Amino acid sequence: MPIDPMAAAIIRHMESAFPAMDLTVSGTEMRRRIAEASGTFGSAKAEPVGEVSDHVVPGPNGDIPLRIYRPETADISTPVAMFFHGGGWVLCDLDSHDGICRAICNASRCVVDHRLAPEHRFPIGVEDCYAATTWMATHASTLGFDGRRLAVVGDSAGGNLAAAVALMARDRGGPKLHLQVLVYPVIDHSDQTESHRTVGEDCFLKSREVMYYWDQYLAEPEDGSNPYASPLRASTHQRLPATLIITPEFDPLRDEGEDYGRVLIEAGVSTTIHRFPGMFHGFVSFVSQLDAADQAAGEIGAALRSAMT
Repeated sequence: MPIDPMAAAIIRHMESAFPAMDLTVSGTEMRRRIAEASGTFGSAKAEPVGEVSDHVVPGPNGDIPLRIYRPETADISTPVAMFFHGGGWVLCDLDSHDGICRAICNASRCVVDHRLAPEHRFPIGVEDCYAATTWMATHASTLGFDGRRLAVVGDSAGGNLAAAVALMARDRGGPKLHLQVLVYPVIDHSDQTESHRTVGEDCFLKSREVMYYWDQYLAEPEDGSNPYASPLRASTHQRLPATLIITPEFDPLRDEGEDYGRVLIEAGVSTTIHRFPGMFHGFVSFVSQLDAADQAAGEIGAALRSAMT
């Protein structure tokens, strides 16, 4: 089907408000340019939640910022969802994904934790994410939550980090995860899928931009074969948590996300793959503006409730 008219209007607005991706400059410079322009772009109306608080926890490479979204009815039995935001591992911050965090928090009655985009090349960022998840599993009770019921959630590059943390938790003996939610995730260091070849220039994220982000993230080209960078390349996908994968029709990452879902199903992992027709990469951030985003947030919340009751 054609791209949704409201989605197309949002894409046009974003591309007029933000500077075009310059693949000749560093991620640091692109981050500066986008931050400079971000004040001109109106974000979605933020849903109220019970409480939002910022924290800093120790990690193997320095302190890790966390933002905790607490639902109105949170108590010691409330489960925890660790959320890792997208932005090609180098863009965006705690504020850029505030809207989706609030929507997921309210829909799922879970806590959503969030850390800044990795400032260092692989594997430092994903090791920090794993450390933050392990810290939360251990310390959740001191914050008034149930760390024994834990999920990981991420969008785009954050979906990559969530999938990698799930692999690490399995390989390293914990913490136990009940669910991974991967929203249009980056899953493999490759641009050979059909969606990489066919998704058009007017659909927001371009294939060449995906590979630019990979170049920014990896310390060495061979790191792209590491399963903690490319979860699709793990030697086995057995014993991973139940999984929800959300993909948009018009996204160069669509096929690798769906391929990962099929690999998980073949490995015996309970997995749901939901492709949203007419949508684009990043659409879930537009809760309250796109019906599909509201539907996706509700589906994420339902999956979290089901997995952690």
